[in-house]
Amino acid sequence: MRLSLRFIMSQAVKTYDYLVVGGGSGGLGSARRASSLGAKVAIIEHGRLGGTCVNVGCVPKKVMFNTAVHAEYIHDHADYGFNVTLNNFSWETVKKSRDAYVKRLNGIYENNLKKDHVEYISGHAVFTPEGNVKVGENIYTAKHILIACGGRPLIPNIPGSQYAISSDGFFELEDLPKKVAVVGAGYIAVELAGILNALGSKVSTLIRYDKVLRTFDSILSEGVTDEMIKAGIDLQTGTSTQEITKDDATGLLTLHTLKNNEGKKESVALTGYDCVILAIGRIPNTDLLELDGLGHIKVDEYQNTSRDGVYALGDVCGRALLTPVAIAAGRRLAHRLFDGKTHLKLDYNNIPTVVFSHPPIGTVGLTQEEAEAMHGKDKIKIYQSTFTNMYHAVTTRKTSTKMKLVCLLPDEKVNSK
Repeated sequence: MRLSLRFIMSQAVKTYDYLVVGGGSGGLGSARRASSLGAKVAIIEHGRLGGTCVNVGCVPKKVMFNTAVHAEYIHDHADYGFNVTLNNFSWETVKKSRDAYVKRLNGIYENNLKKDHVEYISGHAVFTPEGNVKVGENIYTAKHILIACGGRPLIPNIPGSQYAISSDGFFELEDLPKKVAVVGAGYIAVELAGILNALGSKVSTLIRYDKVLRTFDSILSEGVTDEMIKAGIDLQTGTSTQEITKDDATGLLTLHTLKNNEGKKESVALTGYDCVILAIGRIPNTDLLELDGLGHIKVDEYQNTSRDGVYALGDVCGRALLTPVAIAAGRRLAHRLFDGKTHLKLDYNNIPTVVFSHPPIGTVGLTQEEAEAMHGKDKIKIYQSTFTNMYHAVTTRKTSTKMKLVCLLPDEKVNSK
């Protein structure tokens, strides 16, 4: 009788006002704000709290960028009158400090959830056909469900990709590679190549076209490309990676590439690498939710998906993949749902962004190319300057400073979206 009764009983479903799938910046910001507005909230995360930014993104990357800046300053000390002897750099030391800092942040995020009365559910979330969320054997539901599960590095489907590491794997390296190839032309590839080069690795960067950061304004794309070459990075342009092989005897890696040489494709083998980093882009984690075929989730200006009561923000939406943007969108969504501010939304126009290249760059608004396409070249006036800043007035090592204003005529307003 008991067996029969258990068989016919439906599984209990735990109900909330707001259920957030993803414990990264956007999910945490939205969950905590909703709870502060009186909602009953739970957040689901299968990994470490903090998401990409805290664990394998902004935070540990900035620690490594700062480490690289120290290395660059050391080269300039003699020009400023300091007799400094450079001893061996200890990757182990900075990795230990960096990882401990990240771990502390994980704990701080968990404590903040407790203080804000947000229930933390650890595990993989899967949507059921009924629209509920299943984690292990437990089922949860809510009037409002937010998908903020972030993304992960894209690994190309090429032979030998298992011998390489992703940008996430960079933070697992136990030592500084002697010779490393970074595949990719986006900001992640540029940042990692610059860090490794400054710290003493022999770095090759493989890109398909002639410049890095091709979606940025030409002054930034061309400027960063030039500075990478000046810094000693071996920039392999017009190059696509076809295969990676490993020498069993030495453990060294070879990249088999196709190189575009004046319109002719040539097979070129680049050899002797003890590390290859694939940094060719990121994809959303929506497949982990078993939302087949969606890819990036489409949302309207209020973060609504095509399904009532289900919202999405952050990297899964594929737009403005920046931590402060996800937090801002998440908090606005919470106020819209639980604070009666039904028209509150995030304005995605004119969001500034920084790339921690060497030297770092920043941009906001339309690029020159975008402005000319939108308004016509005759309606745009450009102000730009290139100079060596005063820090390098007495140094042997030089980097250029480049500035550009894109203005809309006739009043010469700095052009924006």
